[in-house]
Amino acid sequence: MRSADTHLHKLSLPAAWGIDLYLKDESTHRTGSLKHRLARSLFLYGLVNGWITEGTTIVEASSGSTAVSEAYYAQLLGLPFIAVMSAGTSPEKISLIEATGGTCHLVEDPSSVYAESERLAAATGGHYMDQFTYAERATDWRGNNNIAESIFGQLAAEEHPIPSWIVVGAGTGGTSATIGRYARYHRHPTRLAVADPQGSAFLPAWEAHNSGGNPQTATGTASRIEGIGRARPEPSFVPGIIDFMATVPDAASVAAMRHLSDFAALRSGPSTGTNLWLAWQIIASMLAKGERGSVVTLLCDSGDRYATTYYNDAWLASAGLDPAEYDGRIQRLLGTGRWE
Repeated sequence: MRSADTHLHKLSLPAAWGIDLYLKDESTHRTGSLKHRLARSLFLYGLVNGWITEGTTIVEASSGSTAVSEAYYAQLLGLPFIAVMSAGTSPEKISLIEATGGTCHLVEDPSSVYAESERLAAATGGHYMDQFTYAERATDWRGNNNIAESIFGQLAAEEHPIPSWIVVGAGTGGTSATIGRYARYHRHPTRLAVADPQGSAFLPAWEAHNSGGNPQTATGTASRIEGIGRARPEPSFVPGIIDFMATVPDAASVAAMRHLSDFAALRSGPSTGTNLWLAWQIIASMLAKGERGSVVTLLCDSGDRYATTYYNDAWLASAGLDPAEYDGRIQRLLGTGRWE
């Protein structure tokens, strides 16, 4: 199971800033998202542990992208696959899962996906992949084709080869754990920032950790940004390796996502917008301090999966999401170098 490298796009910022912004384009994976890497790691982990054998039914709790990628690998291995997901998951993602032979099991209450996945795995004699528990341990953070190794390798010949910041979101916590551990393992001064959608439990968990409390007692609400943000801090979330976290309003995620499409002709999903909103804030902070360097964030998946939702003005209005104010902030940053 090989996972090809993905593009690293450099966005055009004012040369006088001395700051470079890069997007690691994970939408170019075979299954179209960042979760392609996680699915590969989870299948390898399940195989070497003896949890996955010939004929094993694979069950996963997923908001969409992980299930799309796992359905692909299950098909490669000739294994049945069931995705347990919220009934609100985009139709485009459901179609992608079903197109690769997977079955979608929809639940009305997003918080029930864990228990329902366990029940289905037991009923079928299958294996519940449980990305939320195993994401941080299934991926080899030292290397072996992980996303951090790829980012640093691609930046090696750039003007600022060691990024000042890497900005990611958190769905399982596996990506932030991998990047943070890799940077520390190689003793890079790179700082890790995590952007959290409004209402998510990850930011309260990080704050609890920093104040000496128990991160696992933090609570939140289900995120409207597919793929990131959770109502609970997942077991794979490692708060101690994160240097900075901030909440990103849902409408700001949409604004940054749509601005990227106009600014750089890169059509992405809303979780990319969440990442970008915080990346713009960090760049503004660097400018205010007179700092130079590079900032890297992730293009998590393609905007084609959200044509009927986040790129649909009528749907946004029905959801109470108005990106106009936040788009104006980005435009003013690019025009003045200052963040409101």
